[in-house]
Amino acid sequence: MAYLFVPSPLLGPATWAPVADLLGGRVAAVGDAIETPDGEVVLVVHSNAGLHAPRLAAQLEARATVYVDAALPGDGPDTTLAPPRFLAFLETMVDDDGLLPPWTQWWGDEVDDLFPDVETRAAVEAEQPRLPLSYFTSRVSVPTGWAERPSGYLAFGDTYAEELALARSHGWPVTVLPGRHLHQLVDPVAVAAAVADLAARAGAP
Repeated sequence: MAYLFVPSPLLGPATWAPVADLLGGRVAAVGDAIETPDGEVVLVVHSNAGLHAPRLAAQLEARATVYVDAALPGDGPDTTLAPPRFLAFLETMVDDDGLLPPWTQWWGDEVDDLFPDVETRAAVEAEQPRLPLSYFTSRVSVPTGWAERPSGYLAFGDTYAEELALARSHGWPVTVLPGRHLHQLVDPVAVAAAVADLAARAGAP
């Protein structure tokens, strides 16, 4: 059994590297995830990657999926990658080429407390892509019955309260760690333990 960590498409592998090292897992972007594993996997997704997870889990035949402070789709057959209110916010930042700024520039000083130190922040920011607004206006397929697959949800605080409630309504095991959106960088030991516990509770050996 191997862990496959998928960061948000807005960020890069550095966001998962400390936890992946602790659990002996690998990190892969959304577009590369199905080409990475060899054998049974536990899929671990963060943030916007959660909307891609049902499709990836089906393609990988994942033993379990752990959603970490992640968006969740509806019942399908597909889902938008940004709700209307958030899309309106993004439209205020797009440049003449249709590109958005790097993610950490979206929030001003609010991102300062997301990182444990300046070196970690520099590593994360060096990997940030500039996504086109069209990424968020596209849709991704959602397999029928996706929520019935073995899954768990790890929240950092209450930012994703609606998703946490949805996870509970599906009967998934859930864990809440006090923290902010990149808490896996701040306390990788606690996050690694929570991910492993949720995977086991969801049914992964």
